[in-house]
Amino acid sequence: MFSNKLKAHVKGGKDFPELAGIVTFKEVSNGVLVTAKINGLPQSDTSCLGRFFGFHIHEGTSCTGNVTDEFANAKSHLNSTNCPHPFHIGDLPPLIENDGYAYMSVLINKFKIQDIIGKVVIIHDMPDDFNSQPSGNSGTKIACGKIEK
Repeated sequence: MFSNKLKAHVKGGKDFPELAGIVTFKEVSNGVLVTAKINGLPQSDTSCLGRFFGFHIHEGTSCTGNVTDEFANAKSHLNSTNCPHPFHIGDLPPLIENDGYAYMSVLINKFKIQDIIGKVVIIHDMPDDFNSQPSGNSGTKIACGKIEK
């Protein structure tokens, strides 16, 4: 039977082992409600509080990689409609860090649950600039989670 809810258990890479959380995807009447609850995000070391982190669904199906990119197999942003950035199916609003914690919930109608099963969610160390091609210049992948039933 088809489930209308998916989740990804997000874990930080070797440089951010304390980073962890859950992202849920629930199909509702006008789209998919995406909710992220993340702990252990790197905090700002300036007086300006709250770092922004790029947050995307990637086309890969694994949170593995290589020496230079531990999440290389996450591949690029999910973009089955071949739209320019920031209109990829996988482009999501940024996470905003609050004392190492982020909570974000957004309604998206760019995809359905069946379009993202088995894909991965990535958190980047920089905010997405919503302009640079092909992926918003959002920096290094610091955490990953596979989207599953």
